[in-house]
Amino acid sequence: MNREWRLLLLQSLKQLFMKRFTRSVGFALNGIRCCFTGEAHFKIHTLSALLATGAAFFLKVSRTEWLMLLVCMAAVFTAELINTALEELCNIVYREQHAGIKKAKDMAAAAVLVAAITAAITGSVIFIPKIHVILFG
Repeated sequence: MNREWRLLLLQSLKQLFMKRFTRSVGFALNGIRCCFTGEAHFKIHTLSALLATGAAFFLKVSRTEWLMLLVCMAAVFTAELINTALEELCNIVYREQHAGIKKAKDMAAAAVLVAAITAAITGSVIFIPKIHVILFG
C-alpha cells in the first residue's frame, strides 16, 4: 500500500471513530438529561453538588480535598444513573409486583444511599473544620 492510500485509510478511520464517539457522547448526554428531567433525586444531588462546589471554592480546599469531593460527586451521580436505568428497565420488563425485581430495585437504591452518605461524611470532614475556623477563629 502506498503512502497516499495509508493516509486516506487513516483519515477515514479517524472520521469513523469521531462520528461514533460523538454519537456515543450524544446518547450519554441524553441519558443525563432524561435522568435530570425525570428524577427528583437527581435534581437534589445536582443541587448538593453545586453547593459543595461553591463551598469548596469559598473555603479554598486543597487539591486532595477537591479530588475527594469530585470522586464522591461522581459516585453519587453514577449510582443514581444506574439506579434509574435499572428501575426503568425493570418497569418495562415486568409491570406487576415481583419479589426479585423489588429486591434488585432496593439494592440499586441502597447503592445510591451508600454513595450519598459517603459524600455527606466526606463533605463534613472537609468543610466543618474550615467553617469552624471562620466562625470561632
